[in-house]
Amino acid sequence: MSRTWTSVRSLLPGRADYRVLRTSWRSDLLAGITVGIVALPLALAFGVSSGAGAAAGLITAIVAGLVAAVFGGSNVQVSGPTGAMVVVLAPIVVSHGVGAVVVVSVLAGVIVLLGGLLRLGRTVSYLPWPVIEGFTVGIGVIIFLQQIPAAVGASATGRSTNSAVAAIESVAAADWPAALLPIAAVVAVAVVMLSLGRVSGRLPASFIAIVVVTLASLVFALPLATIGALPHSLPLPAFPVVEMGSLASLVGPAFAVAALAAIESLLSARVAASMADTGPYNPDRELVGQGLASIASGFFGGMPATGAIARTAVNVRSGARTRASAIVHSLALLAVVYLAANVVAVIPLAALSGVLIVTAARMISPTMIKQVLRSTRSDAIVFVVTALITVSFDLIIAVGIGIGVAAFFALRALSTASGVRREELPGDPAVGDERIALFRIDGSLFFGAAERLLDRISSHRGIEVVIVRLSQLQLVDATGAHTLAELVTALERRGVTVLIKGIRPEHLQLLDRLGVIGSLRHPNHLFAELDPAIAHARSHIARSHTARSSVPRVGDATA
Repeated sequence: MSRTWTSVRSLLPGRADYRVLRTSWRSDLLAGITVGIVALPLALAFGVSSGAGAAAGLITAIVAGLVAAVFGGSNVQVSGPTGAMVVVLAPIVVSHGVGAVVVVSVLAGVIVLLGGLLRLGRTVSYLPWPVIEGFTVGIGVIIFLQQIPAAVGASATGRSTNSAVAAIESVAAADWPAALLPIAAVVAVAVVMLSLGRVSGRLPASFIAIVVVTLASLVFALPLATIGALPHSLPLPAFPVVEMGSLASLVGPAFAVAALAAIESLLSARVAASMADTGPYNPDRELVGQGLASIASGFFGGMPATGAIARTAVNVRSGARTRASAIVHSLALLAVVYLAANVVAVIPLAALSGVLIVTAARMISPTMIKQVLRSTRSDAIVFVVTALITVSFDLIIAVGIGIGVAAFFALRALSTASGVRREELPGDPAVGDERIALFRIDGSLFFGAAERLLDRISSHRGIEVVIVRLSQLQLVDATGAHTLAELVTALERRGVTVLIKGIRPEHLQLLDRLGVIGSLRHPNHLFAELDPAIAHARSHIARSHTARSSVPRVGDATA
């Protein structure tokens, strides 16, 4: 009972989350305000880009950011709407409407929450690095393409769910040369952000760029589309209304959103833990916190949330030490809703597109791409395949296929590293040694290598005794054990005596259950050491030779 309570307690908030707050509250407060300033344009931009609206993005940053900060497993993680989530949500909005986002948010939150309760947090460590970088590059490309309609002043509504096709259609449908004005706003934002980034990494470049372009738009009365009216307060929480017929069609998208939320949040938390000495993160609690965050966001009319790597990095660099900074970030955004909604409403949509275009460009690191492409051929293939499928089809499908391709190359490498080697019998040679074969199986005996390896043993002829050394066998699965049992049975059926030496304790139960030991001619054909096995094989050869010598030959005088 105490162990169960300890396990549950590790997933809940506690006083330990704020043990250093007494000394760090000033830096946490400053970091939270800084992250809030950085998060404001991103929250608005991601909300608009997803199709759910700027208000949904802002609500998500406030509600989900607060809930994830309190219940999540990282002390410095900042959560909210992210570019990767926009990539998944935009097609959902096109196919099912804006109202589906709220339902998907709640469903995905429940799935992520269950993942945390089932202790699935460590599974993200199984994602290969080329897969992670591949879909990161793909996400960057898609975010860039998604901004093209707003950048040229054309709506993507009713167009293709594929971002590349929608971008082409938007450019074709744009009102030229009037489209040059929003393009100029995008360029201005990009120039300001990149220039300030070179001056100091601590400046809220996106916030300043949006202020500059918005002021220019107001002063010169530029005809740029704006965000429009925002609510002056948070809406009351409400349970999403959905018809049962449409609910079934949203289950698949909800699982896709949940998978992305879990992957991105755990990756962000892991990066945060490596950036600062603020304590380790709890991956299972992180899933619980993110699940609750998306559920709460859905109840308030927001979007699914994830941990945000960029905002988390700003939080850490600004001196955050506890989760209080992420809480302050949400409260700062809440103050914007109540105090500055009218000001935010006049921000040009093209300015938000400029912020996301720069964000997308920063996600694509030429140095990282060179590193992956120069690593190994298999890793380069995994990276390219994942990136291409992400852009062409779907992010979750891309991750699945990327993992599958990586697994194929890993299994091929593992199979190649495994082998069967015939060894010379140690010590002085004895009569009949040529009829004894000593084989050593190295590496792994699993479904990808078992049949190929064991075929090499069974192909030897003129042998009366086979000794199989398993002490160097590192891995064996059910297929390998079953194939080994079939080999022993086949050799014994041919009159070849099989001796097995050195079964490791961790493999003994599996080999016994699948009939390897039972297929031996006699229980004493199982040995722990090599010398007794060789002595037994030589005695067997000697007895066989004596038996053959005592058989009368046709034509002998004794016949």
